[in-house]
Amino acid sequence: MDIMQVEDSLVCTRRVPGLASVSLRVLRSASGSRAVAVDTVGARPGNWVFTISGSAARLAVGKEILTDLSIAGIIDRWEEDSRGESG
Repeated sequence: MDIMQVEDSLVCTRRVPGLASVSLRVLRSASGSRAVAVDTVGARPGNWVFTISGSAARLAVGKEILTDLSIAGIIDRWEEDSRGESG
């Protein structure tokens, strides 16, 4: 699982049948790399989300959906680990 931020919706008018009915989101990681994920929870731009990948991503949306990255939840809040920081 990874924590990423939703940048925007991705609109594609032509898709393979296994992606015809799903919402897609462009996500950005903390390092700045982008990825596209199937949105299973209705995430909006600016939301921080956690993602699942591989077979878990397919199972989250149904076996007929062709994906290797899905949004599994919208993060309301979290406290970053402060271990290793001095002060």
